[in-house]
Amino acid sequence: MGSRSDWDVMEGAALMLEQLGIPYEAKVVSAHRTPDRLYDYARSARDRGLKAIIAGAGGAAHLPGMTAAMTPVPVLGVPVDATVLNGIDALMSIVQMPKGVPVATFAVGKPGAVNAALFAAAMLANDDRDIRKALDSFRAAQTDEVPENPL
Repeated sequence: MGSRSDWDVMEGAALMLEQLGIPYEAKVVSAHRTPDRLYDYARSARDRGLKAIIAGAGGAAHLPGMTAAMTPVPVLGVPVDATVLNGIDALMSIVQMPKGVPVATFAVGKPGAVNAALFAAAMLANDDRDIRKALDSFRAAQTDEVPENPL
């Protein structure tokens, strides 16, 4: 995440990954305030075994795009509602990547963070039976919680 204050949103991703039994790391890496940290993190991601990076950022929200520019590891961008524009600025920044530097972009805020974790799980489930089972169980439980009748 781009700032420690983004944890309120990004914790949703962490909790979902924990629920599915997927190991993760949580780091504060600012594209603007810690560019060397960003460079080291992104450049080493594949060699460290990362399969996906969920990058949350508010405001100008350069973190997801700059990360994607420096690693072949898939980057999932979560716009954080950190400014007076309620995350719309971050959404526009993350979704408007130039051709050739993709960032999968999710909804603003906590729903986006949870969905980014579920999307990462779906990618990992293609090659990991345990994650596939956990994701299938989550989805089945989610379906079971929806009543057929409104009463």
